[in-house]
Amino acid sequence: MPREINLPGLQKLLQPGDVQLIEVLPENEYEEEHLPGSINIPLKSMNPSSVSSLDRSLVTVVYCWDDI
Repeated sequence: MPREINLPGLQKLLQPGDVQLIEVLPENEYEEEHLPGSINIPLKSMNPSSVSSLDRSLVTVVYCWDDI
């Protein structure tokens, strides 16, 4: 079930290590800076094929950094 979390909530999820972090920014922005261990799947490229390798048994956090 999707839900919004804040940074402290994410830090709690990351402690056990059973989390997939999905960064949805374009690849060039991902290369500039991203959270360690994150997987880049640009939002415009997200489709059944691009997410097929994700582990459905893990909690999945999808995030986007926007400094606007």
